[in-house]
Amino acid sequence: MSNLSVVCIILTFVVSLLLPPAFLVFYALRHKKQGIWSAWLLGAAGFFVPQILIRFPILAALSRTDGFVAFAQAHPLIYGFALAFTAGLFEVVGRYAVARVLKKNLTYRRALAAGLGHGGIEAILITGLAYVSNLVFLVMLQTGGFEAAIAQTTAAGGDVTALLSAKDALMNTPWTMFLLAGFERLLAMTCHAALSMLVCYGVHSGKTAPTIFAFAMHVGMDCVASISLMIGKGLSQATAYTIIYTLLTAFTVLAIVILKNIRARWAAEEAQEVPYDSQA
Repeated sequence: MSNLSVVCIILTFVVSLLLPPAFLVFYALRHKKQGIWSAWLLGAAGFFVPQILIRFPILAALSRTDGFVAFAQAHPLIYGFALAFTAGLFEVVGRYAVARVLKKNLTYRRALAAGLGHGGIEAILITGLAYVSNLVFLVMLQTGGFEAAIAQTTAAGGDVTALLSAKDALMNTPWTMFLLAGFERLLAMTCHAALSMLVCYGVHSGKTAPTIFAFAMHVGMDCVASISLMIGKGLSQATAYTIIYTLLTAFTVLAIVILKNIRARWAAEEAQEVPYDSQA
């Protein structure tokens, strides 16, 4: 394994597992007594409940049916769109539920914290925990522990297929793929913050358009990711990933613009409310 692969694995581990809680602590300490912790946890629940507890088990059950698997293989674009649509739907419902819970004390800082919780818990669960395993296997490879584990498993009559597959993946995956995993998490967390901010602002202002736009943007982002399903069906891996990360970067730039605009608008509205409250 190259030194670049080792560095990229560590970087992605830091970005996906350590950065979300570290940024939460920083943001909460910077804005004390403003409900940042509770908003972050609610935002995390807005991802965990609809996705981990509901949508993922449904998809897992469907993937065990022959008809569903055959359809997915025969129609990858339709399958990809269905995945994107359901992800957007389930998560926008989660975001909306969180915004409604926060509504009595919904500030732009708490809205941003909810978005950071949504994107942060996804990064931890989807990528961060997987890279804990990668780091453990990496240490085992560097210290000779991997071969010892294979020998012990073989001697005990166990199946070493999973260990050999993990070793093969680590040894043969290009370093760029490990790096892109961390880059993708940074993009996704930024976009999640913006989408949650949109939904929260919609609830705060009593408008439905921001929530609808957040849903459409989420579906669009996930449709971009589904381009990977076309690898081997007319698209090379290099072409597919170039398209995916170029478009995801464009979505992230849009997300940053959204964050800045809504933050400025919301802050201005809150500033105007101060004189009114003082007269009450």
